[in-house]
This record gives sequence, C-alpha cells and structure tokens, in this order.
Amino acid sequence: MSFSATFSRRSFFGAAAAVSALALAGCAGENATSNAAAPAGGSGTLNIDFATYNPLSLVIKEKGWLEATLADKGVKVNWLQSAGSNKANEALRAGAIDVGSTAGSAALLARSNATPIKTISIYSQPEWAALVASKGSAITSVAQLKGKSVAATKGTDPYFFLIQALAEAGLSAKDVTVQNLQHADGRAALENGSVDAWSGLDPIMAGAEQTGATLFYRNLNFNTYGFLNATESFLKDKPELAQIVVDAYEKARIWAAANPEETAQILADVAGLGLVVANTVILERSNLDVSGIPGEKQRAVLAKIGPTFVELGDVTDQAKVDDALAALLDDSFAQKADPATIKEA
Repeated sequence: MSFSATFSRRSFFGAAAAVSALALAGCAGENATSNAAAPAGGSGTLNIDFATYNPLSLVIKEKGWLEATLADKGVKVNWLQSAGSNKANEALRAGAIDVGSTAGSAALLARSNATPIKTISIYSQPEWAALVASKGSAITSVAQLKGKSVAATKGTDPYFFLIQALAEAGLSAKDVTVQNLQHADGRAALENGSVDAWSGLDPIMAGAEQTGATLFYRNLNFNTYGFLNATESFLKDKPELAQIVVDAYEKARIWAAANPEETAQILADVAGLGLVVANTVILERSNLDVSGIPGEKQRAVLAKIGPTFVELGDVTDQAKVDDALAALLDDSFAQKADPATIKEA
C-alpha cells in the first residue's frame, strides 16, 4: 500500500534545524552515547537518529510508535540525536546508527565519498536555510559579502546554500572567509560579532530572527530535500526493520499534517524554543507538497548541486558524483509504505 500524500507548504511543518537553539549546543546532540560498538542493525537493536531539523523524527520518538511496533519482535530502539547533517553522516559512516536524517546535498556528498548509504524516504522539502545578518548590520545583499567572514557548517545544506548564493551574485567561496562552525555556534559567532554573516538553519535561525537578526537572502530552490538514509548493510541484513521505519515515517507525515500545532509544541519542547519560533518553523517554512518516495525531483536537484562538490574540492572528480547519484536513491521501501502497520504506544 503506497502512501505519497502531499500537503500545502503552509499547512504542515517543514523545516527545522540541525540542533536546537544555543541551549542545545552542548546537549544530547553531540554528547549522546553513540553505541558505536554495536553492529548496525545489530541483534535486537535499531539505532536511529532524531534531529530538530527533522520534525517527523521528533513525532515518531515522542509517540513511541517504533517501540510499540517492535516490542513483540524483541527489538530495542536506540535513539541518538544528530546536531546536523554532517553529524548524521559521521554516525552512519561509523555504524553508530542504522538510519539517519540529512539534507539531500549532504547525503550525496557522503555517498560520493564512499559512505555506503541509500536514501529510503523523503521527509520534507523545507526552506530551512538562508543567509543571516545580525541586528543592525548594514549587510542587505549577497554581493556585500565580498571580503567578509561567514559562518557555515561544511557538508550541510546551509553551506551549499551559501555557495550557490555566492555564485548567483558573481562571487565564489574564495571571495569570503568561511568559518566552519556547527549551526548553533554559527549563530553565537554572528551575535558576538566574530563573523559578518551566517548561513543559518532552522529552528536556530528562527530563534535568531526573533531577537533581531535579519534573513537578507532566501531562496527555496537552493534548499535540498530532507533525506532519510540507511546504511547498505542494514538494508541488506534487516530489510523488514527498514520497512517498519519507513512505515513509521509515513504515519508521522499524515499525523503531523493533521496536527500542526501539536507538532510545533513537540519541536518547541525538544529544541528548547518558544512556541512562536516553533510555529514559524512548522507553519511557515515548509513544503510537504512532495511524496515520501525518492525519485526524479530529488535526483534533478542533486544533479545541479553535484558539480559544486568537485569545484570546491570536496569530491575528487565528477564521475564519483555521477556514480553516487545513480546509486543513492532507493524507492522500494517508500513505494510499499503502509502506516497502518505501525502500532500506537
């Protein structure tokens, strides 16, 4: 039974952030126990991430659906928080998690550099990245960034958002000084004056906006989709478990569409945000007029950004990017997604 329901961009939740506001900078995201010693999909354990930039993961964790569904199968659910796409990729590469959520650009970059992952579901097409200036800053355009310092987390959508924005303005990464900071640290650097601008990520970005920061450049087309990725070993050894995860994501997609206010409250609670900020993320910066099935729309977006990896030196040659793009998307699980299989806690 295939569920590819689509929803209005303003009616659902969409974007969110790599980590919560600054309060989460030293929280579970980077300090959680990794359980790296356990084999991916190891005996009786599902290692899966949650992230504030992936509200569906928060809903699934909060509702306890995976635990309820897997209890009679003798499978324990081990949740680890990802502070950003780069951290999720590190955990997938290390075998600390079986399933992790990233931006599409980050998934392609990881696969291009030989991380054996496949994308098994799409959880959103958010407007989660933008270029941000501090309160009172004279910066109002991308062109003004020439010679300036910009905070961005390399290997994540905000970083590639910055690169694309610079190119559109006739600039390149060589025209700015990129400070490679994790998302929450980027906000802190902007607010204390250590950098001139920040390529931000929600909900941290929405929090900064509430305190006076300005989003001086936005472009939905430069944001890639939210990708749910799994290691190839997990998909080979535990396909039935992978299917249950995708089924749970479809249940969460439908539930969140019907309960946007409660979804915002879950985000606010996990990320330590005010409800106004969470509502901005959930209700205003989202696009779930997309299917959960990975396909041509995602492939087209990634085909545009792939050459950037080679230009920046993040991947050695275009052939590796092309091979990765050809192998990354696996629609077999999402095609069969059936939320009715997921038990209530």
